[in-house]
Amino acid sequence: MLLKRVLVGLPLRTAQAAHERLSKRLALAVFSSDALSSVAYATEEILLVLVLAGSVAVPMSLPISGLIVGLLAILTISYSQIIFEYPQGGGAYTVARSNLGAMPGLIAAAALMIDYVLTVAVSVAAGMAAMTSAVPELFPYREALGLAAIILVLVLNLRGVRESGRIFAVPTYVFIASLLLMLGVGFLRLMWGGTPGPAAHAATVNTQGATEAMTLFLLLRAFSSGCTAITGVEVISNGVSAFKPPETKNAALTMIGMSAVLGTLFMGITILASQFGVLPKIDETVVSQVARVTFGTGPLYYLVQASTMMILVLAANSAFAGFPRLASLLAKDSYMPHQMAIMGDRLVFSNGIIILGFFSCLLIVKFQGDTHALIPLYAVGVFLSFTLAQAGMCKRWLEKRGPHWGKKLLINGTGALATGVATLIIGSTKFTHGAWIVVALLPLLIMWFRAVHAHYDAVAQQVGLTRDTRPPQPRRNTVIIPISGVTSKIKFSIELPNTC
Repeated sequence: MLLKRVLVGLPLRTAQAAHERLSKRLALAVFSSDALSSVAYATEEILLVLVLAGSVAVPMSLPISGLIVGLLAILTISYSQIIFEYPQGGGAYTVARSNLGAMPGLIAAAALMIDYVLTVAVSVAAGMAAMTSAVPELFPYREALGLAAIILVLVLNLRGVRESGRIFAVPTYVFIASLLLMLGVGFLRLMWGGTPGPAAHAATVNTQGATEAMTLFLLLRAFSSGCTAITGVEVISNGVSAFKPPETKNAALTMIGMSAVLGTLFMGITILASQFGVLPKIDETVVSQVARVTFGTGPLYYLVQASTMMILVLAANSAFAGFPRLASLLAKDSYMPHQMAIMGDRLVFSNGIIILGFFSCLLIVKFQGDTHALIPLYAVGVFLSFTLAQAGMCKRWLEKRGPHWGKKLLINGTGALATGVATLIIGSTKFTHGAWIVVALLPLLIMWFRAVHAHYDAVAQQVGLTRDTRPPQPRRNTVIIPISGVTSKIKFSIELPNTC
């Protein structure tokens, strides 16, 4: 108990929950770190596929990144409508279940839960890659360092939402500032013509001959790999209730700000990597190479690497914010154990936080902390949930109508079509590279949800009130007994003296 108090802190009163709400500034750090941090590896994942067709395919990273930024804009507008329509939060699960039915809702929930676990593992693994790029001597210990990082983020989240937000705000904004500085200096060097060309870096990159033809399938694989840049944008819609009033307005503004920063950083890094002739390396990330060309190996280079490592580790916090809230919604609907809906001493869903940390650690151990081994599993689930959420909103507008419903239908319909196509591309191009694991896990999770729900239905039938078993009303005394619910198993045997 003493260790728990030292790590987690003293219990908070339930009345303090309102004071644990987040401002837009803190919410950007808590909910957006996952999406923002993906710029550290999204460009690299695109290039890793394109280099298979040789140097002739590398310039295609620019139009591919442009398409991904366009998809990000569509999702931002679409999810802003979800935020205003569902201020209680819940994201894809709530939207799909309320509009399309229980099964689509469970599919969306299962896809999101798998994605949250992968978010933690991928972010932490990429963070360790950023660290080992700057300090190669740590490369053999990346797995142990990743486990330590997950445990650290887990403990910070157990301490409470607002406290973790304050801790995460500093590295999030340092990361944004350092990368914007890198982009600014890099583009100035391009304008002044003082940047070394690709030939000057030929000795520092792994230049391999083409092993595959530049086909449409290869370009689609590159697109699907780059779509990891926009995983995490749905987290804000899942946690609207965590914002300070007015919740919906603050959540929508935070999502727009996050998307603007994300699109700028992602596109900027892709352009600089293309202009600097940067290609993927085994022991150094693309962002590290761009920063090294831009700043040399001085303090600013290490600032970029340190802030990238911190934001990637703390990006796991977005999943720690989203997963427990989604689990609590499922628990309230009796699709997960009811304990998942119970808040801990620090007014957070402690059980969900611990479970997420456990499975994330398992992934780090299983894949030995290798980012590129985890990436093929990524994005399939989240894009499936994107599609179900947008389809659910389309049905809602068709039934509800209301002011400007046609324009709203067009926005969500465009989102459903775009994310649906992206889901098919990601699933087909990554299936043999590991996405089949996610596809296999989805029905297993859904079967478990339904089994839990069947259990609670059976219990309700066994203990439900099938006849009037209530005790007679007292004649002279009124007794109030606080209970969580009335069942046939409750026995009333209270006797009060007449003098009461």
